[in-house]
This record gives sequence, C-alpha cells and structure tokens, in this order.
Amino acid sequence: MSQLTRYILRQTFGITLVVAVVFAAGAGATWSNSRSRAPRSSDTRLSATLVSSSAALSVPQPVCFNETKPATPGHAATPIEVCRAWRARDTWSGSTPSIYTTTFLPNASPAGVVGYAAWIRTSTTDLALYLGYEGPGPAAGLPRGPEQVPPTVNSRLLATFNSGFYSKDGPAGFYVHHTLYYPMVHGLATVVRYTNGTVNIVPWSSGARPGPNVLMARQNLPLLVNGGVPTPLSRNNAAWGVTLGLVPDVWRSALGIDKNGNLFYAAAPSQTSATLAALMVQLHAVRAMQLDINPAWPIFVSYNGPHAQGPVLDVANPNQISTRFLSVSQKDFFVVYKSLRLGEDQPW
Repeated sequence: MSQLTRYILRQTFGITLVVAVVFAAGAGATWSNSRSRAPRSSDTRLSATLVSSSAALSVPQPVCFNETKPATPGHAATPIEVCRAWRARDTWSGSTPSIYTTTFLPNASPAGVVGYAAWIRTSTTDLALYLGYEGPGPAAGLPRGPEQVPPTVNSRLLATFNSGFYSKDGPAGFYVHHTLYYPMVHGLATVVRYTNGTVNIVPWSSGARPGPNVLMARQNLPLLVNGGVPTPLSRNNAAWGVTLGLVPDVWRSALGIDKNGNLFYAAAPSQTSATLAALMVQLHAVRAMQLDINPAWPIFVSYNGPHAQGPVLDVANPNQISTRFLSVSQKDFFVVYKSLRLGEDQPW
C-alpha cells in the first residue's frame, strides 16, 4: 500500500485525522517515505475512489513526486517519494476555502524544475472570463466588457489566471456574456461553465454556438489529458504552439479537472507538451487542456483579503506582476469569484 493510499484511508475512517490534515494543508505540509519507485497507477485509482466516497475529505489530494535523499557518511543516496499538501489561500473569505496552492517537482521534467499548481473548488466559486484589449481579436460591434477585473465586484475576488492563445493563432471558440465572439470548433478542448453552476473541460461536440445552458466557453487546442492519461497528440510538441526562440521546452500553463469536478491550474518552466501532460496527470487531473505558453503569459494570482488586498503571485514567473488584471489587460483572462448563487451570470 502506497503512502498516498494510506493517507486517503486515514481521511476516510478517522474524523480527527481529517481535522489534522486540513490544518496541515493550510500550512503547506510535506512528508516523505523512502522508496525506489513512483506511485503506481493502481494507487492513484484507489486514492481517487476513496476520495469520492469520503464526504469528510474536502481538500485536494497531496501531490507526490520523486526526490533523492543526499548521501550521508556510511549511507548512499536514497530515492524517496515526497507527498506535498496544499495551502488554503482564501481563509479570510468567511466560508470553506475555495483556493488551494502548492509547489512540487514534476516527475517528467528536468532536475531542479519546480511546478506551481492551484486547486479551485467549483461548487463555491464562479469561473469568469474577460476579454483583453488585443485578445480575442476585434469583433466588430460586439461588447468587450471591462477588459480587467471589474472594480465594483472585487469584494468577491479570489483568484485570477491567464487564458489561452490569441485568436489569430488558430481557430478556437470564445463565448461569454451571452455573446459569441468566435464560433466553437468541433473536437477542441473547451472549459465550459453551465447555468447549473458546474464547470467542465470537454472535447467540444455541441455545434458552432453554445446552447442556452452554457454561460461561458473558451477553447484552446485539443485535449492534453483525457481519461487520466496523456493524449497521443501530447507527444507531438510541434502541435502545441510556437515557442519563444523555437526551443522545445518553455514556460507552459494548463487547466485540468479532477473526478469530482474541481479545477486545477498549473504552470512550470522548461515544459514540452509531453511533460506538461505528465504534470497534469501527476496532479490527478482526469482531463486537461493547455493554456498559454512562453514566459510572458503564465500567471496565477490569489489574494490575502477582499477587494484585491495583498495580491500574491502563486507562480514564480519573473515576467509577471501581481496586479496585472486589476487594470486593463492585453489578453483575455480568467477570474475566480466567491459564488453568491449557482449559475449566476458573471460580473460584467
């Protein structure tokens, strides 16, 4: 039985341990176990099953990765498995935390690369999409909205993060505020918010215009992960965008969904499409889509209080500033709000 499985079992059958783990997640706890292998896929499947059966477990699963314990006198270097918990970012909100963040080592990436991740509880939040002044491109006569976080509603603001490619980079649907800016493309990976309050990431199959049950839909390339495994196309790095300097591995970001319908955002430097897909699987995403790439774009910001107080860059990208979306943005972006009611229209 793996360390991660034992962890989930403790949460399922021990109420006092659940309290302890919630506290640990808030503190960003880390634990390890000497081991010469990565977690087996069967461990991950068992853990996911136990999580879905335990109403008490309300935090994301720990992220496990491989490290090497340095050699000491008389002892050789030892491969170990490290499992890192998540830290609640919106404890100030007065309700169950909805935003958790963590850092970890992506198993498929070069040594020394750090991954940054955020988990978003979709049952208590609204995922909103806003246009930037350049992206998506001009759509004559259509409203563009505030092109920033609307100042009148930032008391509910929990997080902001980057979106996908410019519309000029390839066909991709863009729908928000009851307005179709670009028609939906069959088969492309799509993050969708529905009128029943749920969010999903799906390969699009519903026609050029979203139906009346859709509040927001943003497409970007095909799925990167499907069924909890990387898609075959993820191995073709050339299919996932033009990189700065035409190097294969650059800053990349992605959005995924877990089996319970919660979202993962992740970003890391030195990523190919294949390593990014492996990273999302490592986070327990069942489906995932690539967002923007190259150093200028990946960003995730959480806040230390209402009204955008104390913005924090949760992705250590030196090209970003924490107040980026509090003024007019060049490209479209996502906002996470504390929800007032299921299926409400996003602020505009």
